[in-house]
Amino acid sequence: MTNKKPSYLIPFIFVTSLFFMWGISNNLNGILIPHLRKALLLTNTQSTFVDTAVYLAYFLSAIPAGLILKKYGYKKGIITGLLIFSLGAFLFIPAANARDYNIFLIGLFIIGCGLTILETAANPYATKLGDPKDATARLNLAQSFNGLAVFIAPVIGTLFILSGKEYSPAELAAMPEPDKLAYLAGEAASVKMPYAVLGGFLLLLAVIFIIIKFPEFKEEENGEAEGSIAGALKHKHLTWAVIAQLFYVGAQVCVTSFFVRMAISGGGVDEKTAGYYLGIYGILFMSGRFIGTVVMKYIHPAKLLSIYAIACIILSVVAMYADGKNVVLALGGLGFFMSIMFPTIFSLGIKDLKENTKPGSSLIVMSIIGGAIFPVIMGRIIDNYNDNIQIGYSVPMLCFFVVLYFGLKGYQPKTN
Repeated sequence: MTNKKPSYLIPFIFVTSLFFMWGISNNLNGILIPHLRKALLLTNTQSTFVDTAVYLAYFLSAIPAGLILKKYGYKKGIITGLLIFSLGAFLFIPAANARDYNIFLIGLFIIGCGLTILETAANPYATKLGDPKDATARLNLAQSFNGLAVFIAPVIGTLFILSGKEYSPAELAAMPEPDKLAYLAGEAASVKMPYAVLGGFLLLLAVIFIIIKFPEFKEEENGEAEGSIAGALKHKHLTWAVIAQLFYVGAQVCVTSFFVRMAISGGGVDEKTAGYYLGIYGILFMSGRFIGTVVMKYIHPAKLLSIYAIACIILSVVAMYADGKNVVLALGGLGFFMSIMFPTIFSLGIKDLKENTKPGSSLIVMSIIGGAIFPVIMGRIIDNYNDNIQIGYSVPMLCFFVVLYFGLKGYQPKTN
């Protein structure tokens, strides 16, 4: 009698769907930021609090997410993440009804907490649902659906959230008050249907995970030393990786958060077209990652990172001073050349850490707090320069100089 290997196909399909769902949520923010600015009459600085709410949630809930996973296992961790995620999505309905930015931010923070739990559970769970030798391939396959969302989310947001109507402050002031209120209420209401559908789908997924039997895996203790944060930080290249990742994530979020308004003001396109261009930007981002992965077989990752950082610096300058289609092309180019930065900084940063690899990895992941910091700085600069979106791109440009330093020198392993 032979032992039949368990089939993990159905669990893997549902786990893979989670990668797509959090990709949709994260990549809707590039549409949500300019839209809420318009609907709620926000300043540029205030509109970037969307990023602050989400990335602060990632930062603060990273450790609790790990504890939930350790105590309750993968399945219960995923169900918890889905329920929290859906709660945040449903909060968009009362937020839109009241046109209350604070409720939107609470909803976004809750979404960020749910996403953190999901990502903490789904990434390692996907590696375990099958033959160990195929673990990396499975994770890459699952993550490809996250990449698919980079393109699809802006298209969904453009179709169902952006109206294509925008009035200047002078035009709004000249409107009869009932017409103005009706316009603003209509703009706020357009987010309700997409986020209600998202919340409902997440609840359905949670029910499926409750009903269907999913395998549970226990982590085995191998007796090896686990290392420490203090031990990890003795490696200077790890310290520089944390710094570089902080600035890189800040730069990426700055570019995507102001992409739509940059394409409108600098590129001269309408709101709907700008939204679709953000989807094309997502395609270029994913293409750059695939191409970069192939090129790394022939060029050292640190050298390629430096080349891409130089390209991003140049393209940021073009975006700042060009006009028309050259601005849009520069934004697309930024998507392509930023694509390899996060995984490359990550892999170079944890090199030779040995027993300190896990705490070192945690530090690099926590550096995504840069996504909560730099867009606010960029928004403040734009407000101080009379709504000049292009000058704001000096912020990601300066961030890329830090990435360049890491690629040239900071990556080199050296112990304090």
